[in-house]
Amino acid sequence: MKIQLSEHFTYTKLIKFTIPTIIMMIFTSIYGVVDGIFVANCVGADAFAAVNLIMPALMILGTIGFMFGTGGSALISKTIGEGKTEKANEYFSMLIYLIVLISVIFSVIGFPFMRTISLKLGADNDMLKDCVTYGRTILIFLVPFALQNCFQSFLIVAERPLFGLVISIITGVMNMLLDFIFMYVCHMGVLGAALATGISQLVGGCIPLIYFIMPNQSPFQLRKAKFDAKAIWQACTNGSSEMLNNISMSLVNILYNRQLMKYAGSDGVVAYGIIMYVGFIFVGTYLGYSIGTAPIVGYHYGAENTGELKNLLKKSFRLMAVTSLVMTGMAEISARLLASIFVSYDAELLQMTTTAIRLFAMSYLISGFNIFSSSFFTALNNGLISAVISFLRTLVFQVAMIFLLPALFGLNGIWLAVVIAEILALGVSYAFLIGNRKKYRYG
Repeated sequence: MKIQLSEHFTYTKLIKFTIPTIIMMIFTSIYGVVDGIFVANCVGADAFAAVNLIMPALMILGTIGFMFGTGGSALISKTIGEGKTEKANEYFSMLIYLIVLISVIFSVIGFPFMRTISLKLGADNDMLKDCVTYGRTILIFLVPFALQNCFQSFLIVAERPLFGLVISIITGVMNMLLDFIFMYVCHMGVLGAALATGISQLVGGCIPLIYFIMPNQSPFQLRKAKFDAKAIWQACTNGSSEMLNNISMSLVNILYNRQLMKYAGSDGVVAYGIIMYVGFIFVGTYLGYSIGTAPIVGYHYGAENTGELKNLLKKSFRLMAVTSLVMTGMAEISARLLASIFVSYDAELLQMTTTAIRLFAMSYLISGFNIFSSSFFTALNNGLISAVISFLRTLVFQVAMIFLLPALFGLNGIWLAVVIAEILALGVSYAFLIGNRKKYRYG
């Protein structure tokens, strides 16, 4: 039986409603990991380092989908909660057209500058060609990439989270199969990795696009839409935290790579790339839950159901507490196994990566609370607070720790930077939750 946004959510309903999004995020992370495994084992460490060096710049260009997806879904779910379904559909259509337009512009601008961008990021002669090849190929598929990111949120608002999961599984399996064909069978190297990712994104973006173009059983269908500057601004401010989060993470990844080149050379960049791939899986659980609950929060905020807001917040933090203990324990126990999947061919690099994963994994105890807190304020249509939490958590605190801790603890200080940053951000999240409880009446 389909669970609707308007219902009272018990633990069982909350888990059932969000589990497709959680699985979708984890599965999306897994096929990203498979990408890395094929590059590391079929092409080599230099190519793996090149892909991880250019990836932050590509993620910055792709943030448009995250911003309008999360910010737009908060606006749309609130509008539905207010009983304005037709207006919500107008907002949906307008935002989809805007995402396509901006993504095309970013793709055209970014393509000729990819070599310059690679050099600015620190690519050496061994990495440069692979950086440019991978970057330009991914840019060709930037429009479906952005659409795939935004539809992850919009399908939840449309009460079709299972459909989003099915699409994620289809694109993931396709990506893994194409990785095998392009890199292992056809020996296409980094180009094969980029094509596998791009083609799978094309499928992941086009399937829901076709669904919403055709008559369907959801509240949304793409149609003519008027330009609404106020709605665009509200969607942008609501989603600014997710945009800042992705941009900040990309900038921080660049700084991590620069510091690691200084303290550990290209091996450090490889180890950090592995941490990021592993982290996608663990943090994907928190992200999936936060994305899955945001439309529920937005709906009940629009409907002024303050009792349900209290219920959602209380249950969510209890679920996060249990999940964080499980996630951290799993990461600590499996650290060497996870590292060996990528770099079993190099004993010294394997040991460095294992230590790095174990130190970095301590952040999983805390990050879920910060991710959910930021998403909670986005769903309440308070993009400013959400953006402040994300900005401090992913940029200010991490940048400070990236430069401070290595001076005190050497290489291990780099791996611990995110842990201290999450602890500091937790204090900020708690302060905002306490300070706004009367305004939003959630507890």
